[in-house]
Amino acid sequence: STIISVPVGMLTAIYLVEYGKNGPLARAITFFVDVMTGIPSIVAGLFATALFAVLFGPTARMGIVAAVALSVLMIPTVVRSTEEMLKIVPNELREAAYALGVRKWRTVVKVVIPTAISGIASGVTLAIARVIGETAPILVTAGLANNINVNVFANWMATLPTYIYYQILAPTSPTNVDPSIQRAWAAALLLIVMVMVLNLGARLVAGLFAPKKGR
Repeated sequence: STIISVPVGMLTAIYLVEYGKNGPLARAITFFVDVMTGIPSIVAGLFATALFAVLFGPTARMGIVAAVALSVLMIPTVVRSTEEMLKIVPNELREAAYALGVRKWRTVVKVVIPTAISGIASGVTLAIARVIGETAPILVTAGLANNINVNVFANWMATLPTYIYYQILAPTSPTNVDPSIQRAWAAALLLIVMVMVLNLGARLVAGLFAPKKGR
């Protein structure tokens, strides 16, 4: 989902801020991003399921379907956060690059994005944190599985959110639910740790790629 959402979201935000200039296409994109921001997660799951059912048949439930569903939820967050970060980059930096004869696309890549990389990384992490615990779209798109499937293009897949759901809904031993409850809490803790690691990674990326300050 991140591999799909980050490039799409960043390129959309760059177009809206640097090229769209409130044109008809930019206004249409902004409208659809606003609509996507408010849709329930289950609707994203149904959309991905319907899309792949049309392309590959009604039994298409795979990891890639779940990735597309979660991307529908992630893209608006990435677009909005990246757009806001690009807007706060001072125009003087762009004008200075243009005055030196630098092309616009190179100015965006070498000046604008590095200046805003800290906020962009935080926005990407926020988007990942939003979907990392989603259960409803995963159930609709990737189903439930008791074994690990590393092929995202075939068969159902096991995920931590659905694992938690399954442990609560159908304990391994109906007469002794404590082990299943403990496993569910352990999976929830792992999700929290993953979000924390992603936040630390975002800060590291922001620190590495941020423009160096002079005296």
